[in-house]
Amino acid sequence: MKPGFTSDNSNYYFNKKENVVGSVATQHYHNLFELYYMKEGKCNYFIHDRSYDVVSGDVILIPKGTIHRTNYGTRPHSRLLINFSEEFINREIFEEALALGSLFRNKELAPHIEALFEKIEEEYTRNDHITPHALKIYTEQLLLLMIRSGNMKKKEKDGNAIVEHTMRYIQENYMTDIRLSTVAKLMNVSAEHLSRLFKKETSFGFSEYITLYRLQRAEHVLMNEPGLSICEIAYACGFNDSNYFSYKFKEQYGISPSKARGGVSAPDFIVD
Repeated sequence: MKPGFTSDNSNYYFNKKENVVGSVATQHYHNLFELYYMKEGKCNYFIHDRSYDVVSGDVILIPKGTIHRTNYGTRPHSRLLINFSEEFINREIFEEALALGSLFRNKELAPHIEALFEKIEEEYTRNDHITPHALKIYTEQLLLLMIRSGNMKKKEKDGNAIVEHTMRYIQENYMTDIRLSTVAKLMNVSAEHLSRLFKKETSFGFSEYITLYRLQRAEHVLMNEPGLSICEIAYACGFNDSNYFSYKFKEQYGISPSKARGGVSAPDFIVD
């Protein structure tokens, strides 16, 4: 990873992958808005609690703090993405972009989207005193193109009801002891069936998703509840062992919970 724009790269990041075969990205979330463009190929994109089949020409938009993951299987693909803070973009344009939803498909827009991404890449690499202003202009043009396109249609893959109910249960009960067998019984399916279905629809393992969601909640508590100890936060977010919580937190973010609370920033850019 070698960003060109470094004058304020906490606000903006550009990344490109071309002719990459396969790969499954690490499940993650970050504090930046993400705009992803599938130039060539196909993938499955899991966002929050839904799964999307993404093909060439599709655009994905992901709000900050949203758990997401890409799964390309063994297929070759080329994709472009940008991450940026909401403060980087005009507020009204940003809110209109959020209202667009997650997955959009309009083949007629593809050449125009790619042309704007080329300008963004060129400017990001140029990296001079004009770069932040140029990136803001090109990114807003890209969002306006999508917002103004009357023919743009959102196409979402129908989610599996059992998986959606399972994820909702996890999100509402993450602070408790959640067992696959218990949830499967609530869903009237076998534990084996729920495990396979959950993995198929989300690309996450059942326990893997629970841990990530608990870490996300713990990060929020760390930043907003200074009166709680690390141990108290761990137990409040469903971890039975504070040492295990600290281990998983550092594994996910690259820093310990205490350093995160102290203001040390974890890397925002985990490439999809």
